[in-house]
Amino acid sequence: MPLVLIRISFSGEIGHEIYCKPHYLLRLAEAIEQHGAALGFKWYGARALMSLRLEKGWGPWGLDYRPDFTPAEAGLNGFINWTKEFVGKAVAQKQKTEPQARQLVTMTIDVDGIDVSNDEAILKDGQALGYVSSGGYASHVDRSVAMGYVNTEQSASGTRLEVEIRVSLPGKSSRNGTL
Repeated sequence: MPLVLIRISFSGEIGHEIYCKPHYLLRLAEAIEQHGAALGFKWYGARALMSLRLEKGWGPWGLDYRPDFTPAEAGLNGFINWTKEFVGKAVAQKQKTEPQARQLVTMTIDVDGIDVSNDEAILKDGQALGYVSSGGYASHVDRSVAMGYVNTEQSASGTRLEVEIRVSLPGKSSRNGTL
């Protein structure tokens, strides 16, 4: 059975992603269950994986990391091999040394019965300064967690911000978030 195995995971453990053609999926899953039983193998779903990555402050491509954010804004400079040649290297090196207008931050959100997902406004004193790029419930910390881009001057740990989650009750349109 041809497949591609990649050692990567948001889970916090040594994890792997396995890619194969759809008609091999059932046979692959059965083999993993059979051989993993003695090792205490457990299946977990995509929502659990997303919960774990939120707790670690790791963003997925397409939400927190995408072409309209620079590696410096996203906090990814440490993952770039600067000795290697790549398209856009000169621009990325320049951005790395310049002050950034915005930064990706991770926030815990005080909510009651609703979690952030993405595109909610991030506010400070009623003024919009960014938006949530991804978020949801983080089961290990039992909190709602969001990632989003905010003005750099508001990106320090401990900064209190508001995230507009729903506008259904007068005076209840925002919930507090802390970096």
